[in-house]
Amino acid sequence: MTNTIKEVAGANFIFAIGTNTTEAHPIIGLQVKKAIRNGATLVVVDPRKTEMAEMAHYHLRIKSGSDIALLNGLAHVIIAEEIWNKEFVEKRTEEFEALKAMVIKYTPEYVESITGIPPETLKAVARGYALAPNATILYTMGITQHICGTHNVMAIANLAMLCGQIGKEFSGVNPLRGQNNVQGACDMGALPNVFTGYQPVNVEGNRTKFATAWGVQELPANPGLTLGELFDAASEDRLKCMYIMGENPVLSDPDALHVIHALEIIDFLVVQDIFLTETAEIADVVLPAVSFAEKDGTFSNTERRVQRVRKAVEPEGDAKDDWEIISMVATAMGYPMQYKSAEEVFEEIAQVTPSYAGISYARLDQGSLQWPCPTPEHLGTKFLHVGKFSRGLGMFHPVEHIPPDELPDAEYPLVLSTGRRLYHYHTGSMTQRTEALEVAYSEEYLELNCLDAELIGISDGDKVEVTSRRGSVEVTARVSDKVTQGLVFTSFHYPEVAINQLTNPARDPISKIPEFKVCAVKVAKSERTIKTQKVS
Repeated sequence: MTNTIKEVAGANFIFAIGTNTTEAHPIIGLQVKKAIRNGATLVVVDPRKTEMAEMAHYHLRIKSGSDIALLNGLAHVIIAEEIWNKEFVEKRTEEFEALKAMVIKYTPEYVESITGIPPETLKAVARGYALAPNATILYTMGITQHICGTHNVMAIANLAMLCGQIGKEFSGVNPLRGQNNVQGACDMGALPNVFTGYQPVNVEGNRTKFATAWGVQELPANPGLTLGELFDAASEDRLKCMYIMGENPVLSDPDALHVIHALEIIDFLVVQDIFLTETAEIADVVLPAVSFAEKDGTFSNTERRVQRVRKAVEPEGDAKDDWEIISMVATAMGYPMQYKSAEEVFEEIAQVTPSYAGISYARLDQGSLQWPCPTPEHLGTKFLHVGKFSRGLGMFHPVEHIPPDELPDAEYPLVLSTGRRLYHYHTGSMTQRTEALEVAYSEEYLELNCLDAELIGISDGDKVEVTSRRGSVEVTARVSDKVTQGLVFTSFHYPEVAINQLTNPARDPISKIPEFKVCAVKVAKSERTIKTQKVS
């Protein structure tokens, strides 16, 4: 996030796109509710009628995969009505004319033909965002999990710069991270193209710095493979071993049958986790890690806030901290890692990572800090891009709408989108071992529009078969107007509804993120339902 969580409550205008905030990020959802009570306008862009959407002043039920057309349409209106922030654009950006030339064709009428949003609604939202004293944009994987996910983010950045709604309090471009330390994992270089603090591996100076710190001669200059590329390489026998930590790709990755095949044929699979997940069950070796409550360390949350985590209970059995297991494995492989504690690891992080350079356990014991925090005297950074962007001037990137990789057709007439439920988390490896949550939400459902259900002949509560070009799963139908006609929705939390066996592995060519949010499917009564109805 460019800004902080609490700043959301101070915004005059909230533009939430591709995010089911109150269910997937309930703490931030509380800040949205507080902002509404303070008089803020809320716009929600989502094909589903979520709790957030029901609170919204404007609910834009766009067609799945049409975000860029909508965002370009907003920019078109703002430029056509000359209500963009001219001072900000002139002093702090470049390539405005290129953006202006590109969005000229995205008239409200043209945008309606792609998104389904009425022109007057588009105009009202554009004026509200542009003229608000402080406006914030919230987004999550409903924006990024498309074949044009990177361009979706660029279109959001274009809108924020166009209106000067960045680099100041109560505004910004704010991606909401989906897990408690996923920001921290990325900060620590758990990406194939960067070291810690997003220092590119293809920069010689960075490689030299880290090689010196780690006591090795040289480090690879080329980025590694992304997650999806790893499974492709494994299935093609180009990758012989895989070490998976705290991840359950058998349920969480698209085209999951392909993932299972890749993991079953790989020569050696190691899984490090706190439970015997579906992925761990097919591993050659399982290394027992500890949960958050059993270890010391730090988490970096969605607002870049680094926080201390302190051990509350002692681990059971042979379970150990992740850093300790990694150190033992590395040492056994011939590279001695002699760290004595998580704090010692963090001290090295601060030495080689400019954005963390001023952070230490001693300071974190006094309270959390937001990076960038470059010196021990620095107080941390509440919001980013004050005065200038990291590259100097912010560059507008004109991006065109492109349709999803897989569109409905006669054989697969519906669009499947996936997401999260309030009561469960990710692949359920933790939350489905908690009895109270199981009572609150004990079974997964497929949300199906009333008109589609009538057309197919499905009633609420029927068991249905959902089929894509990659597989089929059985699930209970929940018939309502929560989803638009032509759209079905479910989560990926439940092993018994392994929905990612259906999803499309087509990837954004830049970020390599798969298109989870749009997948062509067909829905029919399951054989079990048909037999039951015949008997009755």
